[in-house]
Amino acid sequence: MKTINELENFDKPREKLLKNGVKNLKDYELVAILLGSGIKGKDVIKLSKEIIKLFQNDFENMDVEKLLQIRGLGVAKASQIISAVELSKRYLIKQNKKITSSKDVYEELKDYGDKKQEYFLAVYLDGANHICDVKVITIGILNKSLVHPREVFAFAIENRCASVIVAHNHPSAVLEPSEGDIEVTKRLKKSGEILGIELLDHIILSKNGYFSFNENAML
Repeated sequence: MKTINELENFDKPREKLLKNGVKNLKDYELVAILLGSGIKGKDVIKLSKEIIKLFQNDFENMDVEKLLQIRGLGVAKASQIISAVELSKRYLIKQNKKITSSKDVYEELKDYGDKKQEYFLAVYLDGANHICDVKVITIGILNKSLVHPREVFAFAIENRCASVIVAHNHPSAVLEPSEGDIEVTKRLKKSGEILGIELLDHIILSKNGYFSFNENAML
């Protein structure tokens, strides 16, 4: 059974979360809510601060064994914490994919290869080539009047993205770029140079695979 002191210490971060939102909680307060209670000789706040100190020393390699080095911390609570850590890592990896090749872009966008209409998309990247977001710019026949640099680069400017990769599908399944594709690419590349936001590639998608302007030395 929790002591009155433990209940008060747990309720404080929980009440703070409900009142001000989760982003206003300190790291140890988040851990305190995960734990729910302290252990014999340590209230939940003191225990949480010890766990955060371990995180600061070596978060990437954290495991149950390292958590169990904290005096009095049992397997059950250590397992709760390490499970929360692993879950957060999995979702961060899922939402923060890194682009290292044209194939990575294709894998991210290949569902558009089967579309009956042409979709023109932009993949926005940070300085480490992690995906910031993917946006549909236009739907319909691709031409330079529809794909305006303003529409492509607006999100990148607003969110301080370092680079952009554009892509569109060919419903015909023909992967060879058209004259229009080449013209649009040149226009976007020039605009990116002016804005300081590099156009890394233009990918053409189809159900049969992809064509990369970068891989074919056309950028």
